[in-house]
Amino acid sequence: MSATSDPFGPIHGRPSFREHIDRGTFPAHGLEPDEAYELLHTGLMLDGRETLNLASFVTTWMEPQAEKLIHDSLRKNHIDHEEYPAASLIEEACVHMLGDLFNAPDSTAVVGVATIGSSEAIMLGLLAHKRAWRDRRRDAGLSTDRPNVVFGAETHVVWDKFANYFDVEMRKIPMKADRFVLSADDVEAHIDENTIAVGAVLGTTHIGEADPIEEINDLLVRVKAEKGWDIPLHVDGASGAFIAPFAEPDLRWDFRLEQVASINVSGHKYGLVYPGVGWLIFRDASRLPEDLVFSVNYLGGAQPTYTFNFSRGSAMIQAQMYNFLRLGRSGYTSIVETMLANARFLNESLETSGRFEILNPGLAEPVVTFSIKGDPGFDVYHLSARLREDGWIVPAYSLPPDADAVHLMRVVVRLDLSRMMIEQLLRDLMNAWDALVAEQPVQRPSAKPDLWTSPAHAAAKSKARTGLQQ
Repeated sequence: MSATSDPFGPIHGRPSFREHIDRGTFPAHGLEPDEAYELLHTGLMLDGRETLNLASFVTTWMEPQAEKLIHDSLRKNHIDHEEYPAASLIEEACVHMLGDLFNAPDSTAVVGVATIGSSEAIMLGLLAHKRAWRDRRRDAGLSTDRPNVVFGAETHVVWDKFANYFDVEMRKIPMKADRFVLSADDVEAHIDENTIAVGAVLGTTHIGEADPIEEINDLLVRVKAEKGWDIPLHVDGASGAFIAPFAEPDLRWDFRLEQVASINVSGHKYGLVYPGVGWLIFRDASRLPEDLVFSVNYLGGAQPTYTFNFSRGSAMIQAQMYNFLRLGRSGYTSIVETMLANARFLNESLETSGRFEILNPGLAEPVVTFSIKGDPGFDVYHLSARLREDGWIVPAYSLPPDADAVHLMRVVVRLDLSRMMIEQLLRDLMNAWDALVAEQPVQRPSAKPDLWTSPAHAAAKSKARTGLQQ
């Protein structure tokens, strides 16, 4: 056997490192474990650095002990409550702890479920509200063929998906050129007796602002008294619901409000857990129709299930409890205060430069959104692409209708983005600005995303670059 084909020789001298691997054909023979690992590990170097990905809300750092717990839990199928009762009890404990965090009248009475993320949680929550609306209408002898759901354009795309997938009329309220969140007046103009729920967001993806949740609740309370329409409010707290309780504990957005029936939150965002885990919490069991909960016995014992998924790992649920026990209110508060302080510093620095307009000065969450002032001879898409040359991933995009003339950039400040790193980001941003001013790149006929900043184009470019797509 030659040295170049020796399976026990140096990994980087083996055939897999010099021969073409056909990614469309199942391999005929396997590789040694270290060889397979190194081949994939080095290939992943093509990806951006997680900490420098300022587009993502998703957690990119956890303590070594949490990672060990994750590894210990990878083999457990979380749906198998009969065989892994201790793991399932952790999920129940997290639900009640979140009920307490969200100021439920009785945290022991809340019901909820761990999900893959907020998308699944939102769909499950809205499905419950659709079914409850149908049951009320049937009991009253009324038509059930025209359900609708009301929400704003600032919501995540999963709200559109829900309406499409579950045959519910989507009453989506557009943004305005000078206001990027809902108002109670907007909502009142769209609701009627067939509205299954109103959605409000605590920390929007596009801007990082919060809808006026208490005002919307007060509207729904008044409508219930005047017209008899008991319309539940679902709060999409995907990122903000792990910020507000620690930054503004007196802010009324949660179960302290009468019409708030359900809340979703992403554990893998500011819950500080790796992807993917989300949570859906109902005020009490009356908000979850019993016929949506299935009982199965083919894993060894009868157990209820209310999820779209069935088998799933238990690791991130255990990791969520690790954070709850490890940090507590005081630990989360200190981390949230630091992230907000860093976001505030970035906000103020950008505004002081005179080059940018801050779009969310209130900072409902540690997210900084800004647009370019005037016309320096380039746009946010040029600036975003130039920052990529220094490793920073800062998305540039336009807002939904009717605010789509606004083109902006967004920096998500996570726990692993220090003040020192933000200072470097600012230096790189200002250097990129100065370079673009000097170069005066050719303007596009109209501002639009380029290969770097448009998700569809970027994905196609990246796949083509790595040979996954021609």
